[in-house]
Amino acid sequence: MFKKILIANRGEIALRVIRTCREMGIKTVAVYSTADAESLHVRFADEAVCIGPPQSSESYLKMSNIIAAAEITNADAIHPGYGFLSENAKFSNLCEEHNIKFIGATGRMIDQMGDKANAKSTMIEAGVPCVPGSEGVIANFEECKKVAIETGYPVMLKASAGGGGKGMRAVWKAEDLKDAWDSARQESKAAFGNDDMYMEKLIEEPRHIEIQIVGDSFGKACHLSERDCSVQRRHQKLTEETPSPFMTDELREKMGDAAVKAAEYIKYEGAGTVEFLVDKHRNFFFMEMNTRIQVEHPITEEVVNYDLIREQILVAAGVPISGKNYYPKMHSIECRINAEDPYNNFRPAPGKITTFHAPGGHGIRIDTHVYAGYMIPPNYDSMIAKLITTAQTREEAINKMKRALDEFVIEGVKTTIPFHRQLMDHPDYVAGNYTTKFMEDFVMK
Repeated sequence: MFKKILIANRGEIALRVIRTCREMGIKTVAVYSTADAESLHVRFADEAVCIGPPQSSESYLKMSNIIAAAEITNADAIHPGYGFLSENAKFSNLCEEHNIKFIGATGRMIDQMGDKANAKSTMIEAGVPCVPGSEGVIANFEECKKVAIETGYPVMLKASAGGGGKGMRAVWKAEDLKDAWDSARQESKAAFGNDDMYMEKLIEEPRHIEIQIVGDSFGKACHLSERDCSVQRRHQKLTEETPSPFMTDELREKMGDAAVKAAEYIKYEGAGTVEFLVDKHRNFFFMEMNTRIQVEHPITEEVVNYDLIREQILVAAGVPISGKNYYPKMHSIECRINAEDPYNNFRPAPGKITTFHAPGGHGIRIDTHVYAGYMIPPNYDSMIAKLITTAQTREEAINKMKRALDEFVIEGVKTTIPFHRQLMDHPDYVAGNYTTKFMEDFVMK
């Protein structure tokens, strides 16, 4: 087992990893930028190393600084959390070169699944259902036109190196294809330094449902059932729940089997998610694989009583998994509390938190790194807390979430608490009748 783990991340996920390490008797090293000097993950770790100024490119994304921090503190493993370097093949390989265990996917796996066009080709080989479209990267616009005709409109252009909705364009008719092709490539080049595109059939009225998987170094994988992530704004998730209100027992078995097949085909090691689009007829199609822990992992932990961070560490240390699949015994909902103004187009709202009162009681979990007096920096993602409620039924979990949101007091900055409170009363959400298009018609009251 590892003696000391460096957490190459910040905020609530860094604190989350520190807590599990402490329970396992493993020493921890926090890294931080100068903007995060007062963050709780810095205070709670056994050691802390400043790795640069506020800009991510000079701190949390600066591989040489993080490797140096690991070496001077004698850390024998690095946990990357999510975001930043968690799906960076170069960083995974760099850790290996320096004899530091990267608690996540190998560089080969990240390369194989991180590029979405490559991932789709791999999943077709594995026998996992995929959305019809191009077989890989589209060479030029002439080929783009041909694939669109063969696939049939509407189609979705996607950046091969994409994420977070960047480089994605829905195209409903042929005359709009050229403008979409040009703008998607330009956006992808600016965001990822890569303008490779691929194309898929546009799935109408889709649900975004992901399957949590864990694979070990012996080629064995298991799944921990699904999470419904369909409530999104600009392809960014706002709230998630498990089990999905759209799921049937038969569909859960089929999607779980497909996810395990995908993981075992590439001999995946660690925690990850296989993400699917599910149409209104409950046909499901592979979308992408995230080779890291997810923001929304707590809801899975709550319904199956399973510490995913602990399992990541055990798998990285060479411990085999049990091999059994896990199914939800309760219902859990997560609301991402962001420092954003939901009445002003969700504009980021960094600043100083003057008052912070967290809700409590049975079935309430809060993952956060903030407190009264904490200064939210403008340099990073705006999420400041995850509020999770768990109950015997979906109705009880929603009612518990309403109560928790009413108790949650954050003053000094705007937050998305009012949005989530209205969401919990929305008749379509309460009925479980929502798709990825839900937010297009949502209006704050």
